[in-house]
Amino acid sequence: MLAQVDPFQAIAISRLAYALQAQGRSVIHMEFGQPSTGAPRAAIERAHQVLDSDPMGYWESTALKARLARHYLDSYSVTVDPEQFIFSSGASSALTLALTSTFAAGDRIAIARPGYVAYRNTLRALHLTPVEIACGPESRYQLTAASLVALDPAPQGVIVASPANPTGTIIEPSELEAIARVCRERKITIISDEIYHGLSYVGPARSMLEFEPEALIVNSFSKYFSMVGWRLGWLLVPMERQPRARAFMGNLFLTAPSLSQHAALVAMDCREELEGYVATYARNRELLLEALPRLGLTNIAPPDGAFYIYANVGHLTNDSIELCKALLQDTGVATAPGVDFDPVEGHRHIRLSFAVSTAEVEDAIARMTPWFTRRR
Repeated sequence: MLAQVDPFQAIAISRLAYALQAQGRSVIHMEFGQPSTGAPRAAIERAHQVLDSDPMGYWESTALKARLARHYLDSYSVTVDPEQFIFSSGASSALTLALTSTFAAGDRIAIARPGYVAYRNTLRALHLTPVEIACGPESRYQLTAASLVALDPAPQGVIVASPANPTGTIIEPSELEAIARVCRERKITIISDEIYHGLSYVGPARSMLEFEPEALIVNSFSKYFSMVGWRLGWLLVPMERQPRARAFMGNLFLTAPSLSQHAALVAMDCREELEGYVATYARNRELLLEALPRLGLTNIAPPDGAFYIYANVGHLTNDSIELCKALLQDTGVATAPGVDFDPVEGHRHIRLSFAVSTAEVEDAIARMTPWFTRRR
């Protein structure tokens, strides 16, 4: 039986945005979660050197694995074997690798709703069963240990994201510990998506690995390291799962891009430049949090991290797709409809990415203010 996968509505919004640009319209792209900055300068310089001197091939950088292991020790006080890292073509491939190498067709995997659109659709594409847990303001739009206890029967797995997409919310360390404990007791395998680590405005996010060494960790160089187009991610797997995961990786994906691995090793030590990007996101976040109430958007998820604001627009519409289209057509500001992230309540929400320049955020606010004011 063919899997049923829903379209990614933000992609349709983005196509419309670029069509408007082609007509000469000025468009501010806040529909996708991608930094508007490029890779760190030193990483790009290293890529030029490699292109001039190395024919490259199927390859996995032992130096990068060792550097990542040091990162986990420095950032989370967790010791991992460098061989636990498997490089992938972005976090999407790492998630697919984690799911295919760990679960059997029909297994039930718990996810938060709202949550990243590809969780639900990737699960369906792999003939796994998403078990969506409605998460509202009472849990800060996040999974809790209690919500996992309430599932009967227990799912085979759970995907945890902190900071989360689309809300930006971060799970408190005590709750992460409680989730890990429940999953051990109920034999639920944890996949922790930590792609937004490094992008936090309320203190550093904690890794699930601190509380559950058997968790599978998904991450990428796309967000904090600003290397979206380089398509380099990693899956950190427990040593006993590593042979099976490597067998799947080799057959499904071969290896991650060689050039990206060379550049990523340099990028990991470009902290001053990268923290400058985070400072820009923090300023953009402040500007939007100050401006949105004037637009009548007062019901938002707490954007602790990542670079999103998830706003309730239910007082204006029950069709977030049409609202995003109208906002784009009228103002040139592209946003993502909430229905991508929550097929039940998302019709009344939109997501704005503030991973653009501060000048663009200020321009977007100036364009959106009269538009929303007229509809209040």
